Amino acid sequence: MNEERQFLPLRIAILTVSDSRTEDNDTSGKTLVQRLEDAGHHLAEKQIVPDDLYKIRAVVSQWIAEPAVQVIITTGGTGVTGRDGTPEAITPLFDKTLDGFGETFRAISFHEIGTSTMQSRAIAGVANGTYIFCLPGSSGACRTGWDGLIKDQLDYRTRPCNLAELMPRLKEK
Repeated sequence: MNEERQFLPLRIAILTVSDSRTEDNDTSGKTLVQRLEDAGHHLAEKQIVPDDLYKIRAVVSQWIAEPAVQVIITTGGTGVTGRDGTPEAITPLFDKTLDGFGETFRAISFHEIGTSTMQSRAIAGVANGTYIFCLPGSSGACRTGWDGLIKDQLDYRTRPCNLAELMPRLKEK
């Protein structure tokens, strides 16, 4: 961390993917909102959508077209059951994938939940200059993803490099 560099807050949207969560019981979404605000970022928007490929894709497509949203974090729908379709909804939107995100998330998770981490299909990428991170639906997974990976990469002060400082160059041709 280079404290000589100024912190640059980002505008982050949170999408909870669930057939059963509401604003009252969306602990994963609340965990992410609390962490991003504690880090100094701004909540651009928060929504809950059912496990439906087209509803997920519609919300994320709207957000990546909106310049006021710089980062999207989804929680839920990354498992292996029939209703889990977040990766299938989001992957076609990516201009570039961040393969290291899912790999590193599972490596960190292994130390917390053991071999159960193989069930996670956490992914990340860039779409229209917007970073997208797709996390599992548990609060623990959201804490792991934010604390272990996302927080530092969205902090301009993180050295030797970070994703935040690359944002102005994401749409280069």
